[in-house]
Amino acid sequence: MSNRNERVAEEVKKVVSEALRTKVDDSDIGMVTVTEVEVTKELETATIYYTSLNDNKEQVAEGLDRAKGLIRSEVAKEIRLRKAPELEFKYDSSIEYGNKIESLLNEIKDK
Repeated sequence: MSNRNERVAEEVKKVVSEALRTKVDDSDIGMVTVTEVEVTKELETATIYYTSLNDNKEQVAEGLDRAKGLIRSEVAKEIRLRKAPELEFKYDSSIEYGNKIESLLNEIKDK
């Protein structure tokens, strides 16, 4: 990813995190943490990876989908780009995967 894309991705991450914290009022979403943002080369799409304390991942995904327009408008307002990128939300399962690996390693160590 180019330097500009990295800077835009970091700004999108900040704006989306702030919007989720202050602007979005949806009980289905709950506590969501934005872990990573990737933007396409042309800055047309921003893929937002998130984790949630809510156990119902489908409910969170639906809530984020409903809030997508509001969040995109916040991105457009806060970041000076010709066109605000389309937003895609994807659940980040890397933390769960890391915890699973750690527990397996602990099991091996205990034997």
